[in-house]
Amino acid sequence: MSRTVSGYKVTLLVIILSIGVSLHLYTQRLIDDLRQESRALVSTYANMMIRVTMTESSESLIFLFDEIIQATTFPVINTDAMQTPLWWSGIGIDPNDRSPETIEKVRGIVEEMAKHAKPKPVRFEGALLGYLFYGDFGLVGKLQWLPYIQAAVVGLFLLIGFMGFAQMKSSEERIIWVGMAKETAHQLGTPLSSLMGWVEVLQSGGVQKIDEIYLEMIKDLKHLARISQRFSQIGSKPALKPVFLPDILSDVAEYIRRRTPTLQKTVEIEEAYEAVPPVLANGDLFQWAVENIMKNGVDAMNKAEGAITICCFASSDQRLVHVEIADNGRGMDNRLKKKIFRPGFSTKKRGWGLGLSLARRIVEEYHSGRLYVKESHPGIGTVICMDLNTVR
Repeated sequence: MSRTVSGYKVTLLVIILSIGVSLHLYTQRLIDDLRQESRALVSTYANMMIRVTMTESSESLIFLFDEIIQATTFPVINTDAMQTPLWWSGIGIDPNDRSPETIEKVRGIVEEMAKHAKPKPVRFEGALLGYLFYGDFGLVGKLQWLPYIQAAVVGLFLLIGFMGFAQMKSSEERIIWVGMAKETAHQLGTPLSSLMGWVEVLQSGGVQKIDEIYLEMIKDLKHLARISQRFSQIGSKPALKPVFLPDILSDVAEYIRRRTPTLQKTVEIEEAYEAVPPVLANGDLFQWAVENIMKNGVDAMNKAEGAITICCFASSDQRLVHVEIADNGRGMDNRLKKKIFRPGFSTKKRGWGLGLSLARRIVEEYHSGRLYVKESHPGIGTVICMDLNTVR
């Protein structure tokens, strides 16, 4: 599950970054195109102003100031030959304010404008009268911050996403630890209870078939050793070796048969194994996965007579071995199918939702196989399938 969460995290990161970078580049390109077009327009506008100022008509100069300069929507500053501001418009400063402080402030804007656009010289009969400095339209200036705003929004989404995943992982880890503790107690409880019962029988005296009791106690001790071995391998890479699945499946089926009377349920277990190639597996862990699936099938029984069928067969190309475990329990709808492998999800009142999640981790992460619900219908039953690679 942690690998799945990490995969989602990487996928989300790549998607958000791809969208963010693409949107940033596209927006930046639009702004650059708009800036070039606006500067071309502003340059043309400035040339018109210069043509008017080069005339000898005082009426033209008045028209220039009153009708053109005052009406411009882009920043424009006219200076003398020493670049001292004479008049200006569109820079957010009162053009009638001629105080030394204002002139100095405008001079700073002139220097900034010169960095982005070459000023237009104003000449009359060959003599340099001054310069016309100009900047971008106000809309372009506002839009230039848009890519940075987009980057901030993308960063915020990334932060929220990672915080959400961190919370999910923390919650998942808590569920797994609690579930593992309960699963450990549950796994150890059955053989320990059996051993305590046999000890009481032996202590009561008058036992006739003592050899049979010893054999049963040995079975329980072996089961305890197997449980210990299973838990010791969780969290580390288990050793895999060629195994024949029918042998493992048969052992699990027999164990579930012996266990069902204690659950106060009548469950018929049928087995159908074809000759299949060996697969690379860890016998203890894979047996645990099958047990969890079959126990889940038994728990799903809501009929007087339950039935579980376990079978295995090879694919046509002999590259996979399919294991199918079918029950005639309550079944599930599509909504539940998507949830049953999540840690902590359970439809049982006293369940802790770890069995199927653990089974999937064993099959998919430790054995590079696949575990999935092949089919399920409410009121009819469920078929869960495992696919494992054969030894090649």
